[in-house]
Amino acid sequence: MALLDILILSNLRAGPVHGYELKQRVQRPTMTKLSNNSLYPILRRFEEGGAVTSIREAQEGRPARTVYAITEQGRALLTELISTLPAGLAANEEEFLARVNFFAEIEPAARRGIIEARNLALYARIEQVRTLLAETANSPAAAWRALAMTHLATTLEAERRWVTSLDTSIESGTPPTDSEGPDDSR
Repeated sequence: MALLDILILSNLRAGPVHGYELKQRVQRPTMTKLSNNSLYPILRRFEEGGAVTSIREAQEGRPARTVYAITEQGRALLTELISTLPAGLAANEEEFLARVNFFAEIEPAARRGIIEARNLALYARIEQVRTLLAETANSPAAAWRALAMTHLATTLEAERRWVTSLDTSIESGTPPTDSEGPDDSR
């Protein structure tokens, strides 16, 4: 999942930080708890790849702690990660929104590529839901399933309109207003 890579590297841009504090910063914007078993292998991978450095910092009366810092190579990696949305991750809402958060930092062509990847993923999901709806159309026992699928299709179509509004705002460089968000029921 590139999301954790993005969150870790973007937090390290603010300056060197020890592992526990980094974990707290990364957890804040995500919906899932970040465990040490996830964080430290990523930091080790970054360090081995030259994206991050670490130093041991002594503390009076306590064990030494490791402080991590981003390198220029890490900054370049972050730019690469926020500038692309692989098709395999495009259906993941958090992956998409993480990149939207950085749209001010990336080129319009990269923004368009991210939006196109998300639109294609949404289109595929909408088609999948429509197929399921068609399969349940004549089954009275599937009324609840049809209700759920209709709601999901409506939600996905609203998000697709919102994503399209992002695309139309790229040239102006100004994000769409809140009233153009994914919830069109306001």
